[in-house]
Amino acid sequence: MSAAPGGGAQTLRTPGRHGYAVEFSPYLPGRLACATSQYYGIAGCGTLIVLEQNEAGVGHFRSFDWNDGLFDVTWSENNEHVLITCSGDGSLQLWDTAEATGPLQVFKEHTQEVYSVDWSQTRGEQLVVSGSWDQTAKLWDPTVGKSLCTFRGHEGVIYSTIWSPHIPGCFASTSGDQTLRVWDVKTSGVKIVIPAHQAEILSCDWCKYNENLLVTGAVDCSLRGWDLRNIRQPVFELLGHAYAIRRVKFSPFHASLLASCSYDFTVRFWNFSKPNPLLETVEHHTEFTCGLDLSLHSPTQVADCAWDETVKIYNPDCLMIPP
Repeated sequence: MSAAPGGGAQTLRTPGRHGYAVEFSPYLPGRLACATSQYYGIAGCGTLIVLEQNEAGVGHFRSFDWNDGLFDVTWSENNEHVLITCSGDGSLQLWDTAEATGPLQVFKEHTQEVYSVDWSQTRGEQLVVSGSWDQTAKLWDPTVGKSLCTFRGHEGVIYSTIWSPHIPGCFASTSGDQTLRVWDVKTSGVKIVIPAHQAEILSCDWCKYNENLLVTGAVDCSLRGWDLRNIRQPVFELLGHAYAIRRVKFSPFHASLLASCSYDFTVRFWNFSKPNPLLETVEHHTEFTCGLDLSLHSPTQVADCAWDETVKIYNPDCLMIPP
């Protein structure tokens, strides 16, 4: 795997591996992880690729193979070496980047593909949530060998599960049933159900600056913002993508800025507080763009990955200028 800057982006090639998710380390500024699958995730195995940035560019730090496609990855919030992936065989894998082999643990309770995994960011709890095509979300403590709780209610496959960065024990999920749901682990039940789109919803994220604001991205090519205090209609709608929106992320640095990636091969940056919210469109992939993350350490740095067997790290022009 070679790193070659091109078009302003640092590019790392992942031959034979199609990118599904990428996430920056919350601890180490130069480190990020990418979950990949062979044969576009339809068959074959998967590889967790851990990358390291340095003065020379971006390089391969470590990789771990799994016997099924990997669809998502999340870093531990209390150990800089630990991360969790989820895969097509219904399992979650716990890895330690300080070890050359792994996984340390495998959690297998879901009965279909696990498409989403997220590690809670609120201090004082060590909780992981997973979302599966078996229509359930599950709660895990990585120190316990089995799930703590199963959440049922979605009537379609679950594509996305994201913890609130503000409220302990609260997470959101989106599904093929066209709803956004907010859950409370203390009651094991759903708190809010929002019929957010008239299409499958592939992604959601929670605003880092507003505990009541979430965004959803759907197959109808739209992004919608939702205020949990008034869910009758979205507080904003962002249009511009030509195909389904695969992932959406709020900025960790700017309250009204977010990014989205799509099956239209693009990544788009938005400021939903502006009359013309689309700030920039980045077109540097030649296949479905599935993974996207914004660095927690640099206000300008973004990473994405796609089915074209590349991971790209770059600084879009719109983030170089304060919004």
